[in-house]
Amino acid sequence: MSDTLSVGFIGLGNMGAPMAERLLEWPGGLLVCDTREAARQPFTTAGATAAGSPAELAERCGVISIAVLNDEQVRGVLSGPDGILQTAKPGTVIAVHSTIADTTATELAAECAGHAVEFVDAPISGGAPAAQKGALAVMVGGSPAAFEAVREPFSTFASLVVHAGEVGAGTRMKLARNLLHFVSFTAAAEAQRLAEAAGLDIGALGKVVRHSDSHTGGPGAIMLRKTTAAIEEGDFWLPILTHVRNLGEKDLALALDLGDRLDVELPLARLALHGLGDGLGVGPGDIAKEQK
Repeated sequence: MSDTLSVGFIGLGNMGAPMAERLLEWPGGLLVCDTREAARQPFTTAGATAAGSPAELAERCGVISIAVLNDEQVRGVLSGPDGILQTAKPGTVIAVHSTIADTTATELAAECAGHAVEFVDAPISGGAPAAQKGALAVMVGGSPAAFEAVREPFSTFASLVVHAGEVGAGTRMKLARNLLHFVSFTAAAEAQRLAEAAGLDIGALGKVVRHSDSHTGGPGAIMLRKTTAAIEEGDFWLPILTHVRNLGEKDLALALDLGDRLDVELPLARLALHGLGDGLGVGPGDIAKEQK
């Protein structure tokens, strides 16, 4: 995409504002739209142009980013009486950064196609601090042409822009990523309960976890294969992930024993003990088999 095209940004909230700030130096210029004057004012002071409605913004932009709260707001911004599709020119690329349903993404893409407009679902990961540093990850679902159109402007606020696949794939990737995130939070809460029952300082435990994860990569460190199928003999990953399984089963069994002695229920740890080996593609080890 030519960097002379203007970029529009709709929704200047906690995530949208730091993302849009990174676009202030975009060569083609930045247009912003938000219902709140207080949200628009810092951008107009910095040189951006404020639009009175999504339709007004769409008249002048080749790429439009949307960062609003939910599916209903996305539909209103896109298809409402003053929505983008009232004025968007053929070839415009509309990107939704909000985490919406993947089915909503495919429905909206079909609606946009009727106006000769491209649609991409482009959810983000990394939070406002990453946006401020230009270090977000963006997962883009859309056509290859649409991906090429958004890659440069997205690179102002993201250090990783991934083409996840067709429309809807970006949202599906975000849901898989956040499944790991929030299951890990639940596991962290379980670990805290065990530590507290054992008389430990859970604040100190948190420091240890964050310190070690900064070096090991945390749970994402195992996400290196291109398949979840069982690993065959001779595969490079077999001895590595077998070692991970053996260590994991040993430590999980010890944690479960401690929990039993302290009368602390550890349901995720029990599930992990029996599911770790299969999840890694190497099957259960001796400890998991013994504890069935």
